[in-house]
Amino acid sequence: MAEHAGLFDGVFSRGAAATDGEAWLRAMLDAEAALARALERAGLAPAGAGAAVTAAASGTFDAGEIGRQAASTGNPVPGLVAALRKAVPAEAADTVHRGATSQDIIDTAAMLLARSALAALAADLAAAAGRCAGLAAAHRDTVMAGRTLLQQAVPVTFGLVAAGWLTSLDEAGETVARVRGERLAVQFGGAAGTLASLGADGPAVARLLAAELGLAVPVLPWHTDRSRILAVAAACAGASAALAKIARDVTLLAQSEVGEVREGGGPGGERRGGSSAMPHKQNPVAAIAVLGCTRRVPGLVATLIAAGEQEHQRAAGAWHAEWETFADLLRVTGSAASWGADLTGGLVVDPARMRANLAASHGLPLAERVSGLLAPALGRSAAHDLVARASADAAAVGGTLRESLLGEPELASRVHGAGITGAQIDAALDPAGYLGSAAAFTDAALDAHARRSLPAG
Repeated sequence: MAEHAGLFDGVFSRGAAATDGEAWLRAMLDAEAALARALERAGLAPAGAGAAVTAAASGTFDAGEIGRQAASTGNPVPGLVAALRKAVPAEAADTVHRGATSQDIIDTAAMLLARSALAALAADLAAAAGRCAGLAAAHRDTVMAGRTLLQQAVPVTFGLVAAGWLTSLDEAGETVARVRGERLAVQFGGAAGTLASLGADGPAVARLLAAELGLAVPVLPWHTDRSRILAVAAACAGASAALAKIARDVTLLAQSEVGEVREGGGPGGERRGGSSAMPHKQNPVAAIAVLGCTRRVPGLVATLIAAGEQEHQRAAGAWHAEWETFADLLRVTGSAASWGADLTGGLVVDPARMRANLAASHGLPLAERVSGLLAPALGRSAAHDLVARASADAAAVGGTLRESLLGEPELASRVHGAGITGAQIDAALDPAGYLGSAAAFTDAALDAHARRSLPAG
């Protein structure tokens, strides 16, 4: 029942679990088949009815025709139910859809789609996290410029950068797994959430339906309580943010003028990232694709949040707004995670370029350390002002911070008066000596990741 691949699926549907119209149809058929089996187990359908409906539901149905019929009913379930009843033996026809309403089938199908999509998402997040752990360990002591507000700040290590990526992916993955394990529940409430057509047997059928599908049993039907949909949306948003952070860092570090990282080749080692106009280009395709996917997530989440306000026992439009939005959110988040695993697995790091970029800043990122060196003798405020003046002088003439501090007579006099030697200034301007707890933080992230990776129990 697979649809033709779309023109943009290579970017926006990469590696994601299926959430297209055919996937929806299959999930809806699975829900209907499970309901028939539950009804039979509850003694509310003839023997063999569950198997008959299940067999019929495994057949081929015309998604396009069912979709066209939805124009007259407002959703595709009535058309699907009619087609399914025609496909089953006459004695099982009354079992199809018994006790259910259209929303029961579509919401349950949404939970089945989410279960599959969140499993794929969690796997790709874990793969990306594992690759970030490798980067963090390999570059634990690789010094590079820290950057705040896009300007060079004090030095950091690339290991610490990768450890930050690692931690955010691990935490996003935990959230995805928790939502998948705890918040995906069957929907079965009938016409207005009372299951009146099944009398006192309604709750029992709901429990059996949940067991058939491997979904949680909710306290009561959640037709107009959309917190489960929003829990999935929030998990996707968190994963998207973690992935986008990595991709944005890579695009910035891969700029021609920076050149501290670059993407490797695509699968099989083929060259990737070429331009249709400029033969020399090697664009960061994976990072760009991640960002293309994640940029769509806030709008999709916002639509689901807006649709969370639903009237009385059944929404007039808000529920309908969820269907494609929810599927698109699962699709683009899953695609971003697949690209993210690719990105982190093929990243090429250039430590020499990192050191060169630091050196090109002429010692200015170490101004804070020099100020701290002078503070005991001059006082913190005076030391800050002296180094600020030296930094401004160095920037104005393109010189180094050392040259300003020790070459300008007035400043040099104050430095020497503070009892600070040139050798001490040189030591203070060594980036490797001003990394604080970067190594300890990197180790902590790696330790936390290792603990998360241990088998339960």
